[in-house]
Amino acid sequence: MGTVAALFSHLRRARPYSSLSLLSLPRLLTSQHPPPLPPFPTPHPPTLAFLDAFRLRAFSTRSSDDDESAPDSFGFDPPVSSELLNVIADSSGGPEYDAVLPVRALIGILDSFHDFSGLPWWLTIVSSTLALRIVLLGPLIFSLHKLKKIGEFIPKLPPPFPPPFSGKSYIRQFKFFQKKRKAVGCPSYVWPLVPFIIQVPCFFLWMGSIRKMSLDGHPGFDCGGALWFQNLTELSHGYSGFIFPFVTAGLHYIIVQISFRKPLVQETKGIFDLLSEYYKRYLDFLTVPIVFIGFCIPQGSQLYWVTNSSFTLIQHVCLRHPAVLAKLGLKDKNSQNAAFEENGASKTTPSPGLQNNSPTAATKKIVSPDPEKWRRIPVEDMSPKELTALSIPFLSSDDKDSAIPLLKQALDKDPEYVRALVLMGRVLLLKHVNDEAKEYFEHAISKLTLTGHPTDPEDVDLLILSSQWAGVACERQGKSAEGRAHFERIANMKEPEDPTSKDYYLDGLLLLASTLFDSGDKAEAAKYLRIVVAYKPAYKKFLDQCEEDHDITSDLARNRREL
Repeated sequence: MGTVAALFSHLRRARPYSSLSLLSLPRLLTSQHPPPLPPFPTPHPPTLAFLDAFRLRAFSTRSSDDDESAPDSFGFDPPVSSELLNVIADSSGGPEYDAVLPVRALIGILDSFHDFSGLPWWLTIVSSTLALRIVLLGPLIFSLHKLKKIGEFIPKLPPPFPPPFSGKSYIRQFKFFQKKRKAVGCPSYVWPLVPFIIQVPCFFLWMGSIRKMSLDGHPGFDCGGALWFQNLTELSHGYSGFIFPFVTAGLHYIIVQISFRKPLVQETKGIFDLLSEYYKRYLDFLTVPIVFIGFCIPQGSQLYWVTNSSFTLIQHVCLRHPAVLAKLGLKDKNSQNAAFEENGASKTTPSPGLQNNSPTAATKKIVSPDPEKWRRIPVEDMSPKELTALSIPFLSSDDKDSAIPLLKQALDKDPEYVRALVLMGRVLLLKHVNDEAKEYFEHAISKLTLTGHPTDPEDVDLLILSSQWAGVACERQGKSAEGRAHFERIANMKEPEDPTSKDYYLDGLLLLASTLFDSGDKAEAAKYLRIVVAYKPAYKKFLDQCEEDHDITSDLARNRREL
């Protein structure tokens, strides 16, 4: 519209004898037999070049003595015609003047690199994209170092925002968090956003610049490709046209799966984990539109997109490899592999039981790592055995509730894992949730006795302990007969040879003797007490009282409660 307005403005200012009707202009432009035109030394926009051709050559025959100042073939005198064409050229402009400054600058850089290197345009696009991503690795690695340092300070800092519906002020809580963060020297939480802030604008700048060069028919783009994408200005077409769109969508989907692969330690996800899951689903859904978008952009842009996505995929894989993390100084030295700790603990003592019927002693026998180290262990792809080992340190602390999500996650992966069943029942028994605890113990017992009495030392320990604790849970519910049946299961077992297992076995006999004495069967109780006293003389006082027909109910009951 700007060109048409300028055209009419100059026509109004033309001299009277140059007032040729504009209706004759289309007829001249559509002439079927235009004379040959000489080549022009400088390129002009298409509109200017087309009109200039008619300005240089007239369609009417002129004598050599015609006045040079006479009007040209359009009815305009030369000064007016020249001025008109200049205005049209300024109004229309070339494609390169439509772009914003960053795009023009990048196109100039790519042109200079192409001229200097002599590489074909497809290789120029690939190499410039790789160069950009390599440069962006610096800010990314620096941000990862900051993120690692933030992770080290997180256990020492309060949450930046109060829990929902707590009634606390968000502003006051955030100011308190900022004060504590600065006091301990923790970096700002904005650092993780730096790679996103830098990479996203660069991606769109490169994408937009190459797209403009492709759509505007940049010199050399029509033959600067290779293989099936010889013309970088064309859209994907034919059977080979499916390659770029599907490769781009596939790379996007793989990158999303790797990026959102993170551990879930808690049973109930937080609000941010929930939002992250929905965002992942949204990105997964975008895979389908990306396929169709690939058919609507030039092949030059698709070449850039595939190169950029391929580098992103390689970057994600490398930054999750332990050797690469160690080279970059990003590996957490305090984190330990849970399976390694589990194997080391099993070599020390194979039993998950309780020494002297004390839960603290049992936990220390298995493993006693620093809890802070365990909390930083990622549990993704952990086996039930590893998850169970990860829960053990919580049993010796005051935070026994934290062991429950880990044990439940282990049982979700393997509902028949006996060790997790026994420990889950033990945690619930300590919390006096007797009914649920009894169910876990009985499930473990049925699994262990499915093919008869076990012979493996660890399975023997688990059977003795689960029978003990199942009997205690039954007695707490007033089911003495059912509890006695669990204790008698221990008495019917062969006496173990392993010292630790024998301790658990004798504790079970002591519980059975207490139950028998409560029911009035003092002779049977004394029988089992003699076996216990043979190995533990400290309990001889109970045997003496039983044989002397003294009332030992209160003493044995007190000892049972201590278990």
